[in-house]
Amino acid sequence: MSRLRTVPFDVWLEPLIILVIGIGYAIWYRSTTFTATEQASLQWSNLQTTILEHIKLTVVATLIVVVIAIPLGILLTRPSVKRFEPVAVNIANIGQAAPAVGLLVLFTFWLGTGFRTAVVGLVVYAVLPILQNTITGLRQVDQRTIEASRGIGYSGTRTLVQVELPLAVPVILNGVRTALVILVGTATLSTFIGATSLGTLITTGVTLFLPKLLISGAILVGLLALIIDWLGRLVELAATPRGIS
Repeated sequence: MSRLRTVPFDVWLEPLIILVIGIGYAIWYRSTTFTATEQASLQWSNLQTTILEHIKLTVVATLIVVVIAIPLGILLTRPSVKRFEPVAVNIANIGQAAPAVGLLVLFTFWLGTGFRTAVVGLVVYAVLPILQNTITGLRQVDQRTIEASRGIGYSGTRTLVQVELPLAVPVILNGVRTALVILVGTATLSTFIGATSLGTLITTGVTLFLPKLLISGAILVGLLALIIDWLGRLVELAATPRGIS
């Protein structure tokens, strides 16, 4: 019970917001008359496939970014390669500073259209938050703590795994959450290069002037982003060592 009392307010608030928006959308959906095109797009069998493809695109891109950015961030905090940190961060910053649509179109010329190209474009776009937070999280670990662990005989690798990374976990996972939310929103643009996503509802709504379809797509993307952000917050909370806020 005492553990529950220490749970941050946002962990309780966000699911309530999700619930309110979800119920509001469900009520609106049931009380609205849709055209044949809107009904076909929002039919559960089609919508389920679209949502799952959107989630698949987001998760695959996130896993690849995590595999690239976290080890790279760890490497760049080591004294021997520390001097390369500004170069790596600036390169990652270029990926996020570039317009997402522009990145996807450029990769289309190289890789063609479809799921693979969308994943590559999203990976390039989302590297910076995780890379930057990994570096920041490890940098903020008290140097005296590191020296103490080395003083009791820990190797550099053991110090990293058992001391530095656990203390940096909250900051690193916050970067992963940020990247996930960015990817959920940006994945909607993959529809322009032939990858299935919730962006299909939005672009169809705009192209055919079907505002109800556009609204549905926007609300579903927003709900998905909130749900993923909340789940990421739960993981962040669970993985944070006790005594670290």
